[in-house]
Amino acid sequence: MDLAEKKCEACSESQAAMSHEKAEEMLTQIPGWELKDNVIERTFKFPNFVEAMRFANRITLLAEQENHHPDLHISWGKVRVELTTHKVKGLSDNDFILAAKISTIINNASTG
Repeated sequence: MDLAEKKCEACSESQAAMSHEKAEEMLTQIPGWELKDNVIERTFKFPNFVEAMRFANRITLLAEQENHHPDLHISWGKVRVELTTHKVKGLSDNDFILAAKISTIINNASTG
């Protein structure tokens, strides 16, 4: 099943964080995203501040639906998205699922 079709599931504090090797493997499913320590991130560029905010607001709605919330860094024409699972002190499947869904937002905007 495609990552963007999956649903984020609640994590527990007893759950182990994803291994670096597994994170690198999962990263191949979300082009454009980078692995930095225990975080995956991507910067999206826009022609102006309004479009950047519009994208950030779409991420907000998606994050609420999935109950998994990224760190958003918004500036003129840019939104940097950072994903990690604080409960497990590292990466979980949820980070990759949400990244795939966020990428779908941008891909859908680009194609139609």
